[in-house]
Amino acid sequence: MQLVAGLGNPGLQYAATRHNVGFMAVDLMAEHLQTRVDRRFQRAFVGQGIHRGEKIILAKPQTYMNLSGEAVVPLLRWYKIKPAALTVVYDDLDLEPGRLRIRVRGGDGGHRGLASIIALLGTGDFVRVRIGIGRPPTPGPEVADYVLSRPAPGEEEAVTRVLRMVPEVLLEIFARGPESAMNRFNRADPV
Repeated sequence: MQLVAGLGNPGLQYAATRHNVGFMAVDLMAEHLQTRVDRRFQRAFVGQGIHRGEKIILAKPQTYMNLSGEAVVPLLRWYKIKPAALTVVYDDLDLEPGRLRIRVRGGDGGHRGLASIIALLGTGDFVRVRIGIGRPPTPGPEVADYVLSRPAPGEEEAVTRVLRMVPEVLLEIFARGPESAMNRFNRADPV
């Protein structure tokens, strides 16, 4: 069994913002698995699908980004899933729009949603799929305002292209492991 947690903020006002690419990725995975992520459970919207006989739990925490661990960790415990079978999908300021990076274990990189999960889980040993959103221009908006706004049209196209890859990325992680997915998808050039 696998748990995929896409990070974001609940509410329509945040739906299409840079900070919600994790939610968007989970929705695309749900579409691929022909399921929905609409059942409220453990402070998240959850759904589940099956791929090649393996159950995949999909989750969108409804705690707001900075408290993501308060939904993700109870889900891991409820389903008796080890951290190694957790994949967290989230936005990354340090990657330009159109880039995706897979990483196994590590710190939070300044991402508060990830920090919440690591703090409550007690380990950073889980898979991360980072979706590039880029940094705000200088001078420009504060980081908080930037991540809570919609991408510019060119950026939005690049982010959408990467998001469309996420189901394939996740299935590669589940079937052949994160290292195989890293070799296939951690590209030097933007998509």
